[in-house]
Amino acid sequence: VQLQASGGGLMQAGGSLRLSCAVAGRTYNSRITVAWFRQAPGKDREFVAAAFRWSSGTYYADSVKGRFAISRDNSKNTVYLQMNSLKPEDTAMYYCAADSSLILSSIGRHEQYDYWGQGTQVTVSS
Repeated sequence: VQLQASGGGLMQAGGSLRLSCAVAGRTYNSRITVAWFRQAPGKDREFVAAAFRWSSGTYYADSVKGRFAISRDNSKNTVYLQMNSLKPEDTAMYYCAADSSLILSSIGRHEQYDYWGQGTQVTVSS
């Protein structure tokens, strides 16, 4: 599986950005879970959102619930992260990740994902 993340940038607090994660590869199937993680300098990588087994539900970290939305375009094999009401604390490198063997209880654990995109930087100014 190959992942290509894009869409990051610089935004003022309160603004919006949409990240994209293009998913490709022969192992792509309906069991694949695609997630977004982020990592700020000096901090651990943290879970942001996931589309579990492509169409079995979406899940969010409490810190982004109500502001971020993960969605997918099946025709383009792409997962999006719509980020609204951005805050300075959302500043981080954002990574998309995928795995085809996760169980629901593991979706927030970055070490469980086998495939990673290259990351896209999101910077939110106050």
